[in-house]
Amino acid sequence: MAHGKTSCVCLPCRASYKQPYPGYDDHDRVCPRCAEPLIHVGSAFAAPKRRDTAAWRTLSVLLHAGVRFHKSCCGGPGYRPRTLSEVRERMAYARATGESFAQALVRRDLP
Repeated sequence: MAHGKTSCVCLPCRASYKQPYPGYDDHDRVCPRCAEPLIHVGSAFAAPKRRDTAAWRTLSVLLHAGVRFHKSCCGGPGYRPRTLSEVRERMAYARATGESFAQALVRRDLP
């Protein structure tokens, strides 16, 4: 049986690659286009189109906040904002309440 694969992305190239799960002896993975480090995003990740710069900017904010796309026991990764306006709303909520940015970004509904 083949081993499962997970997704890694290169933000500068706006590219996604399926890779085997990282092992104990794996070194840092690099982009085959630009040789920058790849970011492990999880197996439930669906990459936006390369020309959709707003979606990649939103993804960049999520990844830099530590949000990933791993499957949970009930299916997918849960809620993730898809637009910059949703990200801005959640960042403002996090500043106002003191909640961490990562937690506010994955919150489905804001109170």
